Amino acid sequence: MKIIVFNVKYSENLGDGLLAQCVEAGLVKEAGHVEVETIDLAGRKSFGTGASGRRQQALKVLHRLPPFARRWAVAHILGRTLRKLRGQWDAKIAAADAVVIGGGNLFQDDDLNFPLKVGTVLDCVRRHNRPLAIYAVGVSSHWSAPAARLFGRLKQTNLVHLSVRDSFAQDSWRKHFPDGPEAKIVHDPGLLTRALVGDDPSAMSARHHPTIGLCVTEPVILQRHASQKASAIPLQDIAEYRDLIRLLVQDGYRICLFCNGASEDQVFAQRIMDEASMQRLAKSGALQLAPRPRMPEELIRILGSTDVILAHRLHACIAAYSLGIPHVGLGWDKKVEGFFRSVGRQSYFANGSGTSVSDIAVLLKAADSEGIESFRHRVILAEAEAGIVDMRRNLTQRDQNNVAEMSSVIRNDQRAAAAN
Repeated sequence: MKIIVFNVKYSENLGDGLLAQCVEAGLVKEAGHVEVETIDLAGRKSFGTGASGRRQQALKVLHRLPPFARRWAVAHILGRTLRKLRGQWDAKIAAADAVVIGGGNLFQDDDLNFPLKVGTVLDCVRRHNRPLAIYAVGVSSHWSAPAARLFGRLKQTNLVHLSVRDSFAQDSWRKHFPDGPEAKIVHDPGLLTRALVGDDPSAMSARHHPTIGLCVTEPVILQRHASQKASAIPLQDIAEYRDLIRLLVQDGYRICLFCNGASEDQVFAQRIMDEASMQRLAKSGALQLAPRPRMPEELIRILGSTDVILAHRLHACIAAYSLGIPHVGLGWDKKVEGFFRSVGRQSYFANGSGTSVSDIAVLLKAADSEGIESFRHRVILAEAEAGIVDMRRNLTQRDQNNVAEMSSVIRNDQRAAAAN
């Protein structure tokens, strides 16, 4: 059985690559008859193929435009690309037995970027009447009218599985589809990151000193996609990062700045390092900037070299949890809070304009002291695996029924031949 999966596997943000690899691994685990191919919704074919400089400039320009102008610009730019991709996707879906859209924050109206791409996939799925699973997706609370129409095409498909990754996404789904279909909650597939590492000790670096990993995100990204006021986002300027680093070094920690792979995040991290006092800390060995990771495996190694993680980025937190690394999340989008709620770590989620650098330092030290509760950790990871198994079962049910029907026909033919 051939399953085609659509997500943004080859995004510069390697969290998307991690979850895509987890989906692939989960679909084929103990299912020898299943073949999986992932297609990137942006048309990328491999890691490290994004146009970094152009992307950074485009984001800055879009951020300055009013919403209607951003939607027009995105639709205009995507139009030619999607006309080309539509033919490729149509052929892939025609040759497949089932289709998955997920995981990731794919049902968000980011100036029509995802609505246009997902809507195109839904058209192809409907045309070939393939079983469709929408799996463990994030859902934004506000959709423009064009986005609602594009996402609404799912009602014309053979939808056999529908799940979202947290209660916020479920509430948003119900708002957009009050008459159904109903979405159930499953854990984010990124929680299966631990399975990608396996028992290979080289994937996790030895720890000789307590190290805190600060996952740095360019503030423009946070502000553009935030589900709250920009002023309520903690730790979003260089001065705050430097103050936090000084506090943590005074408490005896070493600091590793890193990013999830996005080039604009690495540039921002370098700007933090460039100040004279940070350079002195770097020379003393108390502070380092990790090289920009280009592959999910490189991001896993960075995470594994730390004792505690601090991040705005959702999948830095999700992968850290999967690997058993204590972590603190910073608010900017409800999806981050949704994850911390889903694994019972609300007390390690910091949000709001009143959150100080000192507050964050206290949370990091508490997370380091407490660690990850082992029993709940095992349960959560088992539930994440069960979620993807359930999705696969829904997708393969028709295929199994067809095999059973064919076997019955063959048996009946054999009986008839024997009787003659």
